[in-house]
Amino acid sequence: MYAIVETGGKQYKVAEGDVLFIEKLEVADDAEVTFDKVLLVSKEGGVVVGSPLVAGATVSAKVLKHGKAKKIIVFKYKSKKNYRRKQGHRQPYTQVQIAKINA
Repeated sequence: MYAIVETGGKQYKVAEGDVLFIEKLEVADDAEVTFDKVLLVSKEGGVVVGSPLVAGATVSAKVLKHGKAKKIIVFKYKSKKNYRRKQGHRQPYTQVQIAKINA
């Protein structure tokens, strides 16, 4: 059984027990979070596709930790103009473990 959920402007295919790195959520560590934007649910009987969401379907997950991803370097320059800008960025994330798919 799997589902497709939307959070943080992105879509994720999840199954029970999966560990995901998603966009940062404002919840505490070891808290329960529920995703109610479920776009698709696959069961033994077949696939249920929402239009746009599956009615009554939720996915519950446990927050494992918060952190920041590896640093990326953004470097801009224009040739022959002595224009250089260096900037670093670390994207914050939330690590969650999928507990149950309720469909």
